[in-house]
Amino acid sequence: MEPEVLGVMIPIIALIGSFITVVYVRKFSNLERMAIIEKGLDPNIFKRESSAAPTLRGSLLLIGAGFGLLLGYFLDQLYNMQEVGYFSMLFIFGGIGLGLAYLIEEKKMKNK
Repeated sequence: MEPEVLGVMIPIIALIGSFITVVYVRKFSNLERMAIIEKGLDPNIFKRESSAAPTLRGSLLLIGAGFGLLLGYFLDQLYNMQEVGYFSMLFIFGGIGLGLAYLIEEKKMKNK
């Protein structure tokens, strides 16, 4: 198969596959809820409380990744480290961001 055709088909197949996955996940969660209702149990066990934890985790991860890319750029300019500086700083500071999010979440849980 030619690369141009493959380059067009891969995104189309990925979108169709992700759509089908979402549809099946929603269908089976609905079937599970209906089974719980039929058994006479409370279907409110699926309701989640609104939490800022995923937002905090994502924001600190992106801040760390951005800072890591910036520091990787400076390492590349100063020491000519090529892509090693980018990837290492991206992972190091992304991990630091996730660790900081974990510590903040634990502190909030301890205060409650």
